[in-house]
Amino acid sequence: MSNPVVTHQPGAGGYGTNVQTGQWSTHVCGCCSDIPICLLGFFCGPVLSCYTANKYGENCCLGCLPGGITALRTHMRLTYGIQGTICNDALMTFCCGLCEVCRMAREIRIRNGEVESNK
Repeated sequence: MSNPVVTHQPGAGGYGTNVQTGQWSTHVCGCCSDIPICLLGFFCGPVLSCYTANKYGENCCLGCLPGGITALRTHMRLTYGIQGTICNDALMTFCCGLCEVCRMAREIRIRNGEVESNK
């Protein structure tokens, strides 16, 4: 009996459908593409931060720690093969924090196949 040989390893970008590698699936202000996430962020941002961290596989408390969303965005960007820098991650989460958490939640839902990208 012969064992199969793996000749091709899966790479980044094999997460869900209609996702282009190198870019976020939605714009930072693209809340209309996922209304429930937008409403949750607008009315209760800390809950969305915890939801996003938990949905990504991290402890939900990460969303409430100082610098936690920046760390989550950086890790998510590297995992999904999205271009950017740590400095950009810090600036985006500092200047556009709630919108960025909404985008990260949308990205997770798109890559899990829960919603479609409307890019």
